[in-house]
Amino acid sequence: MPKKSKELSALSVAKIKETGRYSVGGVDGLFLNVEGNSRVWILRAVVGKRLGKDGKLKPHRRDIGLGPYPEVSLAEARAKATELRLQIRNGIDPIAHKQEQLNKLHIQKLRDKTFIECAKVVIANKTRELKNEKHIGQWTSTLETYIYPTLGDISIGKITKVDIAEVLRPIWTEKNETAKRIRGRIETIFDYAKAMGYFEGDNPAEWKGNLEPILGNLKQESRPHPSLPYDQVSTFVQHLRQKDGISPKALEFAVLTACRSGEIFGAKWQEIDFKNKVWIIPKERMKAEKEHRVPLSQQATHLLESIQEHTQLQDFIFPAPRGGMLSDMSLTTLIKRMHEQKFKENSLGYIDPKQNRVITTHGFRSTFRDWSADKTDYPREVCEHVLAHKLPDEVEAAYLRGAYLEKRKSLMTDWADFCYKSVVQ
Repeated sequence: MPKKSKELSALSVAKIKETGRYSVGGVDGLFLNVEGNSRVWILRAVVGKRLGKDGKLKPHRRDIGLGPYPEVSLAEARAKATELRLQIRNGIDPIAHKQEQLNKLHIQKLRDKTFIECAKVVIANKTRELKNEKHIGQWTSTLETYIYPTLGDISIGKITKVDIAEVLRPIWTEKNETAKRIRGRIETIFDYAKAMGYFEGDNPAEWKGNLEPILGNLKQESRPHPSLPYDQVSTFVQHLRQKDGISPKALEFAVLTACRSGEIFGAKWQEIDFKNKVWIIPKERMKAEKEHRVPLSQQATHLLESIQEHTQLQDFIFPAPRGGMLSDMSLTTLIKRMHEQKFKENSLGYIDPKQNRVITTHGFRSTFRDWSADKTDYPREVCEHVLAHKLPDEVEAAYLRGAYLEKRKSLMTDWADFCYKSVVQ
């Protein structure tokens, strides 16, 4: 039977200074290891077996660190050693067990991501995917406004469908379209978090059978964008040309080309072929993800030439006053002010008579389409292709992009002449 070490007192341990390994007793194999100024508790114990050089299994003696002295007192070291001895008797490898616990803690820490941390990664990914900078900005702004204040700092694995429903409820009725977009963005963020292992189970932002019973559907009336009757377009353009600044130029160009506002805002000088009077919009910026060639009327070309000297060094043809891309709000505000000015002159202003609402930039696409249907004999397909609508027949669409370009040039010239018929050039 091995000889038991003398059980040292706390005072005796405190006096140990010289380099060496000292048995302190109280628990078999408990030592204080001294190396210079370092004093560390060690438990020397047999943990399982190992294969010896002779190929035979032998007891595996291992040193298990229990912490530095005096941060860990003698009494604490004996208590720890006793606990580890008990684990060993129960067949547990203390070192492997400790490493396993550390690994679990590390994994848990990795998984303990907040909603805002996950959202920022998703937004960074979306920045590479989305064509329109405005849409990227909407991801950030809507989450910052409606979600981050409540859920931003919460671990994403702890967020429930009830939490999501509660942050959406205040805007579900009054701002339903915004709320639905936010719900979709939250769902995408949870898809990322689930893929990364930050939470388990069903996506709490899913709609069917999940948030739908809590929030309920709202009956939505599909309404077109308010548009100006085409017989008022030349009056509007004449009023618009009295305004200074880049926003009026952008709006005038939108009217002349019947393009979407996002396509106007993202337009760059390298896309303009002045020789052939064509604006070539790359597929990356088109809703249909196909390159779109926009014939430029003489009026549209002159408009570009009038601002080229002032903006050709900018990233965009129609840059924002402080640089970067214009926003929808800039044109919306311009139209609203023009409407109010016209209204004060004892006029109805710029109203869609069918909806009794102030017109929008997008509405001029409808104005163009109504005019082309009522006042011209151009084929429907040619008019639809001007608007870059997806045609049902891909072969027909490809044909229109080529052979019908001349017809579209004539159509856009007629449209520009109509828009300018009462304008003094």
